[in-house]
Amino acid sequence: MTTLDYKKFHMPAEWEPHTAMWLSWPHNYKHWACWLADKDSQAKYEKVLDTYCQAMHVMQESETVCLLVNDKPMEKAVLERMQKLNFRTDNLKFFLIKTNVPWTRDHGPIFVKHDNEIAITDWIFNAWGGKYPPWEDDDAVPTNIGKQLNIPVIYPNIVLEGGSIDVNGKGTLLTTTSCLLNKNRNPNLTKEQIEQYLKDFLGITNILWLGEGIVNDDTDGHIDDLARFVNPNTIVCVREDNEKDPNYQFLKDNFEQLEKMKDQDGNPLTVIPLPMPDPVVYLNEQMPASYANFYIGNKIVLLPTFRQQKDQIAIDILQKLFPTRKIIGVDAYDVIWGQGSWHCLSQQQPS
Repeated sequence: MTTLDYKKFHMPAEWEPHTAMWLSWPHNYKHWACWLADKDSQAKYEKVLDTYCQAMHVMQESETVCLLVNDKPMEKAVLERMQKLNFRTDNLKFFLIKTNVPWTRDHGPIFVKHDNEIAITDWIFNAWGGKYPPWEDDDAVPTNIGKQLNIPVIYPNIVLEGGSIDVNGKGTLLTTTSCLLNKNRNPNLTKEQIEQYLKDFLGITNILWLGEGIVNDDTDGHIDDLARFVNPNTIVCVREDNEKDPNYQFLKDNFEQLEKMKDQDGNPLTVIPLPMPDPVVYLNEQMPASYANFYIGNKIVLLPTFRQQKDQIAIDILQKLFPTRKIIGVDAYDVIWGQGSWHCLSQQQPS
C-alpha cells in the first residue's frame, strides 16, 4: 500500500482538463445476456463493436483514448476493425490489461489530484453486487493501470463504482441511496461510515443523496443515469413527462429533492430538466436508456442518442450548458442492450 497522504487529494470535476479517457474493449459477447435468446444477437453485437469504434474515433479529437485489451491478437483485431471503418487511430493507445466487462467507469481507476500530483483510487469492484462473475480481472484494473503509468495507487478497501458518484470538483458529491446503501455492496457499513470514506478518499465535504434509479438499471441506481453536474452549481436531472411510464414518479421525486439541496457553501443549486428518451424496448424489457449518461471531454461532449426526436432536444440543452464544447451524439440504441452507454463505458484521467 502506498504511504501517500490520501486526505490531501480530491476528485476533479469531469469538465476539468484531461490527459486521456480510458476504455475497455467490449470483447465479452456473453455480457450482453439479454441477447442470448435472439437469433440475430451476433449481428447486433457486431453493430455494438462498430459503434464503439465510432465513439473512439470521435473522442480522439478531444483527448487521447487509452484502450484496455486482453492481448496482442485483440489489439490487432481492434486496429483492423478501425481501419476497415476508416476511423482514426493516431490518438489511440493500447494497454494489455485483462478485463471481463467493458464498463470502465465502474471497474476502472478513479483518479484524484493534489496540486500537480495525480494518484489512483482503487476501490473494490464486485460486479454490482455479485451479478456478473467472474470479476477478478476487472477488480485489478486500477492497480494494473497504476503500475503501467507508474502512478501511486490508494486503496480505500470498500466497494464503490465510478458511475455511482458525480462531483463538482469543489467538495460536493451526488449519489443514490439505492446503490451506495444497497446491502450487496458494503453491508457492514452505515450511511455515515460510507460518507466518511467518500470524504477521506475523494476530498468531499458535502454529499447529496437521491433515491431510486431508473427502471431495469442493473447497477441498482447509478447517479450517471439520473443527474449530473455541468458546472460547480448547476445540475441536469432527467425528467419523465409520461405519467404512465414506470420511471415517472422516481424521477419526479429526485428532481424535487435536488431543488431543495445546496452546494458545499450552502448556496442553492440550479437544477435543469433533461428529458428521458422515449422507451427503448428489447425482448419486452425497457432498457435503462438515459441522456444523462454523457461523457464530458476536453473539446466535446459525447452524448448517447436513441434514434428519436428527443435526441436533438437533449443536444440543444447540453449545447447551451457547454458553449465551448461541441455536443456530439453517437448512436447508443444497440449499446444500451448491455445496460449502459458512453459514460458507463469511459473514465477520465485529469491533467
